[in-house]
Amino acid sequence: MSREDPNFEGKAPRRAAIAFILITLFIDILGIGIIVPVLPELVKQFVGGSTTLAGRYVGVIAASYATMQFFFAPVLGALSDRFGRRPILLVSLFGLGIDYLIQGFAPTIWWLFAGRVLAGIMGASFTTANAYIADISKPEDRARNFGLIGVMFGLGFIFGPALGGVLGGVNLRLPFFVAAGLALVNWLYGFFVLPESLAPEHRSAFSWKKANPWGSIRYLKAYPLVAGLAVAFVLAALAQRGLENVWVLYTGYRYGWDERTNGLALALVGLMAVLVQGLLVRPAVSNFGERSCIRFGLAVSTLALLGYGLATEGWMIPGIIIVGSLAGLAGPAMQGMVAGAVTVSDQGKVQGALTSLMSLTSIVAPLVFTAGLFSYFTSPGALFHLPGAPFFLGSLLSLAALVWIHRMFRRAPVAEE
Repeated sequence: MSREDPNFEGKAPRRAAIAFILITLFIDILGIGIIVPVLPELVKQFVGGSTTLAGRYVGVIAASYATMQFFFAPVLGALSDRFGRRPILLVSLFGLGIDYLIQGFAPTIWWLFAGRVLAGIMGASFTTANAYIADISKPEDRARNFGLIGVMFGLGFIFGPALGGVLGGVNLRLPFFVAAGLALVNWLYGFFVLPESLAPEHRSAFSWKKANPWGSIRYLKAYPLVAGLAVAFVLAALAQRGLENVWVLYTGYRYGWDERTNGLALALVGLMAVLVQGLLVRPAVSNFGERSCIRFGLAVSTLALLGYGLATEGWMIPGIIIVGSLAGLAGPAMQGMVAGAVTVSDQGKVQGALTSLMSLTSIVAPLVFTAGLFSYFTSPGALFHLPGAPFFLGSLLSLAALVWIHRMFRRAPVAEE
């Protein structure tokens, strides 16, 4: 099986290709996870230790990262449809390695800002990874394989934040240098080992109309099922992005958690993601169907986010994490339905469009949840003190996604794709 012209018809080549891309994703996510516990603390250091002011800066920095993903995800997706998945992944991984070095050496908050902008451009490679998985997955294996992506995210967030918390306790900048090393090792691994997944006969011409974010989103109209699922994707992702952006500041403010405690809590999140998406997705989808898994996952997300906002003591959080992990059944099921509705030659463009939509939520979420709600409701000038406000909004958004999905499936009571 050559890297340029693979043949994924046999079971062994398919399994090998899945292993290659999953290892690539794991190392990539491990690098991201390492900096999660320390980035807000580094921002606080730059702004004199104020949690409220740090919340505003963290929100703007996170929004800049997402803005770059919004603009570049469809470009990378369309380029991968034209030139193949492998070269796009390699360029992105190398760029991430350089980016982490910029952030590690950042002398001011504006250099950190510039580093996150570059990270947003290079981080759009997840579009290509999703297209890669879609290329090599048989219909009956789609949900399971997208669940394995969730497993890699989980493993990355078991070891990444825990390692980042330990390294950050030594020096806040050390995790960035370790992340840079991991990204560059990942690039070398991909250069020598990662095979191409998109055969030349399945490639399509590059089009700026489909590569720009607005054009790529309009392209979803060609697939009504995908367009409907995209609405739920956006609502659920907005809630999730809000949780991710405010988590470290919230737990530090409300429960007094330090980098180590947050690292361990996020490691538990990762462990539960591995267990749910690695062990439960396939039997759940097989026994109950994709639609039921989507409904159930969104319902659990609604309750878990409400629980985070109501929890008065830090010891309550691990229990909510464990139960809330069942929300992870929804994502792979939705991705499986999307992959099954889209032609091979359009996987990159559709995945790019969905990534752009997710990036829009990542632009809005830090501004609304962190720079807006959290900063306001923890400030002396707030009408009342409500640090859990971001989680309450997230719970409402997850509920809205559940209602939308329920109504959409009732209007189209057909066999699952």
